[in-house]
Amino acid sequence: MPLEHGTASTEAAADIPHGSRTMRWLIVFCIASSTCLMMCATAQAWLNPEATVVAADQILRDTMAIPAKRIPASLLARAEGVAIIPDVVKIGFVAAVRRGHGVLMVRDANRSWTVPQFITLTGGSVGWQAGIQDTDVILVFMTKKSVEGIFNGRFTIGADASVAAGPVGRNAAAATDARLKAEILSYSRSRGLFLGVSLDGSVLEMDAASQSLYYNTPVGQPPQQVPPSAMKLLQDLVQVTDTTVAPPRTEQPNAEPLAPVEPPPLEPTPTVAQPAVPQPTVGTIRDQLASSARQMYGILDPQWRQFLALPRAVFEGNQPPRLADLQAALAQYDRVVQSPKYEALSSRPEFQKTYAMLRDYVEQLTPRADPQLSLPAPPPLQ
Repeated sequence: MPLEHGTASTEAAADIPHGSRTMRWLIVFCIASSTCLMMCATAQAWLNPEATVVAADQILRDTMAIPAKRIPASLLARAEGVAIIPDVVKIGFVAAVRRGHGVLMVRDANRSWTVPQFITLTGGSVGWQAGIQDTDVILVFMTKKSVEGIFNGRFTIGADASVAAGPVGRNAAAATDARLKAEILSYSRSRGLFLGVSLDGSVLEMDAASQSLYYNTPVGQPPQQVPPSAMKLLQDLVQVTDTTVAPPRTEQPNAEPLAPVEPPPLEPTPTVAQPAVPQPTVGTIRDQLASSARQMYGILDPQWRQFLALPRAVFEGNQPPRLADLQAALAQYDRVVQSPKYEALSSRPEFQKTYAMLRDYVEQLTPRADPQLSLPAPPPLQ
């Protein structure tokens, strides 16, 4: 019986056309290659938020440089938020995956722009498609609801807020009713083999780790200083958005759209508002610490990986690690930072990011004692 079973299996395998087996292996190879390329692109952007801000500023300037192709100034002036995501990479063979890192600027209560906050965009699609696409994406948020959705957690474009391709040039007045009702207007510039860009189903999330690395502040804390690259981006955003128009629109489908208004000259220094920074959960910090540590371990030899090892519970995620184990690991990182001999390691962004996330994680798990009031002696009892 075993021999007959093996023979039948061999015959069944022989019946599979050679072309089908080759196609399956080709699909597996392409998916694996796509994943590798996506991880490399993601890691590069994640570890260099400064480059993300500079690229976002250049995309904004390039987009607004040609009058016939620019985003209408009247729309930008009424916008509640603008997201710029450089180099959104889409790689696919049958199943396509999209990934990008960018920045988000939103209006505060006084309609001043907040400093850039870091976001990620992820998405996927299924269908017979092959190729690599590199796309610069600008999302213009026309309602407060659509902006607030991002700060509440995972925000799915097209599901949590309607999206439409935005008009360009002086065509704002001729925009279709669907565009006028859309909560998000999308603009893109693509290079690659895919034709057209669809963001429906893509997910936007806050990137607390990049925020902490760029502004050099603990996760969840507002920036204390604004880097020059962020100020430059804000200056250019003020130039194209701070026109004198009516207040943000309400949902009035039959209202006449505003005529385009040309942007004013660049102000020397924009009004910078502190962003409403979302507070990440302890689980989010742990996940970001695990991801950052894996990136760092990739550049270390086994001896250093053992020295800078984190508790296994950080990576498994089933239960929180013991605070004492985390504090012991943090002490090892402190030794590296305090010794000039290891500057080659302590200056690496992979180490700095992991070190910062580990400090924040320990701080989040450390119990906080309620401060006692300093009072004089109570009055004598009656």
